[in-house]
Amino acid sequence: MIIKILGMGCSNCKTLHKLAEEAAKELNIDASFEKVEDIKQIMAYGVMRTPALVVNEKVKVFGRISSKEEIKKYIQEEIKN
Repeated sequence: MIIKILGMGCSNCKTLHKLAEEAAKELNIDASFEKVEDIKQIMAYGVMRTPALVVNEKVKVFGRISSKEEIKKYIQEEIKN
């Protein structure tokens, strides 16, 4: 599973990254994490506000920090697919 955090490195982006790592660890999911900070790459996902969470190339949420429980739900959705 590939989890990406889209954003320019602001505190919200760092918080989302930390929460996503914790969620994956709690679910015992083997995931790789990537930070996408290039604005052109971010815009290629159709994201206009950061931070954004992308799981297996699907944008799950953008423009806010998700709760850890919400992130777990997004990860579990992708496990089922």
